[in-house]
Amino acid sequence: MSIQITPLTGSVGGLVEGVNLNEPVTRDVFEVLHRAFLEHGVLVYRGQFLQPGAHVEFARLWGNPAQNNPLDPSVPGFPGLIQVTKIPKETASTEAWHSDSIYTPVPPKISILSAVVVPHGGDTMWCNQYVSYERLSPAMQRMLEGLRARFTGLRLARMRGIDKIPSAVHPIVRTHPETHRKALYVGHPDTAQQIEGMTVAESRPLLDFLYEHSTTPDNVYRHMWQVGDVVMWDNRCTMHYAVHDYGEAERVLNRITLEGEVPV
Repeated sequence: MSIQITPLTGSVGGLVEGVNLNEPVTRDVFEVLHRAFLEHGVLVYRGQFLQPGAHVEFARLWGNPAQNNPLDPSVPGFPGLIQVTKIPKETASTEAWHSDSIYTPVPPKISILSAVVVPHGGDTMWCNQYVSYERLSPAMQRMLEGLRARFTGLRLARMRGIDKIPSAVHPIVRTHPETHRKALYVGHPDTAQQIEGMTVAESRPLLDFLYEHSTTPDNVYRHMWQVGDVVMWDNRCTMHYAVHDYGEAERVLNRITLEGEVPV
């Protein structure tokens, strides 16, 4: 069966058919997937039931697994493969639009999730940050050029009870190292704290506008998880939001995150 890539929305996401990720991926197949990934930002593979070893091998085609937080639970026998389980809604750090670990000096570039146990609900949404930037007026694009913001892991610190809040400074508009397209690089108000050279009061209206501007419905793909799904996304040109509407129901996803580059 030949590989088929079908757009999932008009702005972000592609459905991949004709690939079995539990088998070795050839160079030719990888090149097709790589092109599709750069085009769509999010790739969805249904019905994979990806085994942990195959998950690790597939991830290594895309880069080096990032060092995990020692507090994250790993899949037994696979230290680089994190098991994402349910957490209380009131402490969830992912129920907000974000790019993974934007508050670190070198944020990861790609995340790959495999669905093991899926409740009713628990959808994940993604938005296209190329589109978010390109929809800005030329005047706004010029104003943002060269601006940098401080990002903090305040929500993560609250969730884990950490006293020292991680933070990093990155450009508000970053250039993707592979496509060379510009993407808006912002996040939730708890994360995008302040623009360099501006007061908090001056920064807040602009950061809030950019956050809301990025997540309009016509720029969003909402994924309804099924057991066996694999979804991968590009943290350099998307944001995502994990919907916590499943109460105390069990939810288990295996995740690998890959080392990225310093945003420029």
